Amino acid sequence: MSDAITPEGIRPTRTDEFRQRLEKRYKAERRFKLAGLSAILISVAVLIFLLGNMTYNGLGGFQRAEIDVPIDLSQSGIAGDSSTLGSDDALQVLQRQGLPDVVQFYAEQSLGEDAAQGISSEAWRDVAADIIADPSILREERTFSLTTTDDLASGLKDEGSAEMQALADQLETEGVLASNFDPGFLVRSDATSPQKVGIWGALKGSILTMIVTLLLAFPIGVLAALYLEEYAPKNRWTDIIEVSINNLAAVPSIIFGLLGLAVFLWMFPNLRSAPLIGGMTLALMTMPVIVISGRNAIKAVPPSIRDGALAIGASPVQVVFHHVLPLALPGILTGTIIGMARALGETAPLLMIGMRAFVATPPDGFTSPATVLPVQIFLWSDEIDRGFVERTSAAIIILLLFLLLMNGLAIYLRNKFEKTW
Repeated sequence: MSDAITPEGIRPTRTDEFRQRLEKRYKAERRFKLAGLSAILISVAVLIFLLGNMTYNGLGGFQRAEIDVPIDLSQSGIAGDSSTLGSDDALQVLQRQGLPDVVQFYAEQSLGEDAAQGISSEAWRDVAADIIADPSILREERTFSLTTTDDLASGLKDEGSAEMQALADQLETEGVLASNFDPGFLVRSDATSPQKVGIWGALKGSILTMIVTLLLAFPIGVLAALYLEEYAPKNRWTDIIEVSINNLAAVPSIIFGLLGLAVFLWMFPNLRSAPLIGGMTLALMTMPVIVISGRNAIKAVPPSIRDGALAIGASPVQVVFHHVLPLALPGILTGTIIGMARALGETAPLLMIGMRAFVATPPDGFTSPATVLPVQIFLWSDEIDRGFVERTSAAIIILLLFLLLMNGLAIYLRNKFEKTW
């Protein structure tokens, strides 16, 4: 049937109308692609800004102010060899021989009395560590880079009192004061001075806590997902359990902290702030995520896999553990990655169970007092001293690297066990 011709002109054909509608759909598709690309670019820009800002602020956190002081140990009267300085009390041996006074004497002799006051009272321990590592330096003169006080470190950054800023400028001009890379930040624990703090204690606490969390949450979550999806009867009780698990995944983390405080610390009152209690608390929070992702992964396994295994004589248990579980494992690991990443960054539940204590030494085991990286960052960010701001940014960088390492390992395992059908 042809289109009619009107006095106003020729009516557009149906082909023209179709082309207009098609062009309109193409324009809508282009707008959708542009919106999606814009969202990705904005997300990447925000991520780059965040990482750049953290890196810029955190680079200073890996440094500390140090003064170069020449010390002639051969004339100091300090004696020792590999046998006497290889014992556990080597530090006390050097202290009894007057090493702190020797360090202070040479500092005053080379820098002057006023500048020598800017050296930390614990700086002699750095000299002692070098002597213990290499007793042969007791027979020579060497220049040591000694830790400064917090006031002089602030003066080096043009902060603090005018007197300290002037002294820092003078020593920096003379070439004896500078901000140097601080490898000790990675091996020390918490301290009251930003010049002496380290991240190892909190990092070790996080590692121990994550081990407990994974050992508890992963097997229990996977077995619960297998039971609910493969064995549990479909009735009212299983429906209630499923709804409860879904609700638990959305419960605020501080509620789990209250649960850990009320249950775990009641059962183990002597393990307050221990990685064992922290891991048990975070396992409760992580388990629902693993159960939900595990059920979805198990449900995604084609029924033909089950039917084929049963057809060749496999028992129901063999079907689940030899065929279904290996194929669902990559999806289960994906949920585990999400749950563990959330647990690694949690602060509120661990504050509730007391993991905000000042811990000056790394934990010896799962039952030792400890803190974790997020809590350590929280505590340092609340300090008044400006030096802790840079240390906080450096600790955030360590936390991000730890998270990337942990996720990278999980992704490697997921890809290794991934199979296609």
